[in-house]
Amino acid sequence: MAGIQMYVSKKNFDVQKAERFFKERRVVVQVMDLKKHKLGERELQLFLRTLGTDDMLDREDKRVREHPVCFTDQTDYILSEIQENPWLLRSPILRCGNSVTVGNCPEEWQKWLADK
Repeated sequence: MAGIQMYVSKKNFDVQKAERFFKERRVVVQVMDLKKHKLGERELQLFLRTLGTDDMLDREDKRVREHPVCFTDQTDYILSEIQENPWLLRSPILRCGNSVTVGNCPEEWQKWLADK
């Protein structure tokens, strides 16, 4: 099994649930704080292919809803804005190899661990 990375742009209940899920199962997760580490182009492309821009953007956040990125479907613009403003992303985004989830997805994470 590939290592699991958790990309976090802000702390919320879903982040806490993900941390607890893996901690209870004694699974080491590499946490990437997007305030400190910028997303690479390949990571963003993987997220886009797997999730789509609608699932990537945190439309529950008022600042995100007011940002111009919510009013366009130009993928290049959206990706460049996400790279510069990681707070636009929903949190957490978890990755295991080429599998990606966003939010609280314990059923999918359990499948990752079963495939070990």
